[in-house]
Amino acid sequence: MSLKILCIHGYRQNDQTFRERTGAFRKIIKKISDPVFISAPNLVPPLDRNDEDGATDNNDQRGWWFSSPDDQYTAQDYTDCCKGYKESLEIIEKAFREQGPFDGILAFSQGAAMASLICGLKEQDPEGPFQFDFVILVAGFKSRQKQHESIYKKPITTPSLHVFGDSDKVIQKEMSEDLLQYFVNPSVLKHSGGHFIPVSSIQKKVYIEFLQPFLDRKKKQMTV
Repeated sequence: MSLKILCIHGYRQNDQTFRERTGAFRKIIKKISDPVFISAPNLVPPLDRNDEDGATDNNDQRGWWFSSPDDQYTAQDYTDCCKGYKESLEIIEKAFREQGPFDGILAFSQGAAMASLICGLKEQDPEGPFQFDFVILVAGFKSRQKQHESIYKKPITTPSLHVFGDSDKVIQKEMSEDLLQYFVNPSVLKHSGGHFIPVSSIQKKVYIEFLQPFLDRKKKQMTV
């Protein structure tokens, strides 16, 4: 028995690079999790240096949407552009339909912003396509695109664990802290590091304690 978790990568990553970069995290929860990785549909113009989410230069860098018409994304910018968002929503809906059901979502950086939008849409349409029990948002933040404002109107009741670092230079901790107000009773895991998923023994304990009740409930439902 394990929890099936949809894994949503960060900007300039894809399913493969995110799988690689979550190796240590997956190892500490491997006994209770079944991760499923998907790629965003939007190709990002490549860079010749390491990018903000830690992907190296390659020809398959992806994003969930762009904040400018020239296929660029900056998390800090307030804009009217969310190019590619609709296509990403369709990809995630397809994953739920064809690879689900999922017990929860693990998401990183721009992927965590995308997951927060999924949580908001779930709140607005409880019987809709997005059915899951929890979300883990690493280096998450509220989307600053104008078209997404209405999605955060209703308080998000999905149980959530928010993970962010004090020295994150890509998504400042203040941005992650700002997202907390849109969730009801959010759990928080702060660490002293930067833009990554922390995996120390202390943090492992937090992950397991957050996930265990959902696993116990799933086991109980399976025996009824």
